[in-house]
Amino acid sequence: MARNNSKVIPECREVLKQWKYEIAAEFGLPVGGGATSGSTDTEFAGELGAMGASSSYGGSWGHLTSRENGSVGGEITKRLVAKAQQDFLLH
Repeated sequence: MARNNSKVIPECREVLKQWKYEIAAEFGLPVGGGATSGSTDTEFAGELGAMGASSSYGGSWGHLTSRENGSVGGEITKRLVAKAQQDFLLH
């Protein structure tokens, strides 16, 4: 079965990419890069250790375990569902 990674709303790609890096920083995962260089939220990255090791990884996610990568994806899904529920209740 082929995977279809096409986005229903293509404009959301950059927002999801930014969320991915922000969540990784919140979890203390050592990835760098971000949605665009210099645009990541680094307020707490120093104490979490996420940005400290970023120069050696250059935005790659391959050094992380499946569990670590899955936790980021799961958190994105949880936030998307919460946002949809909130929007649904407001309308």
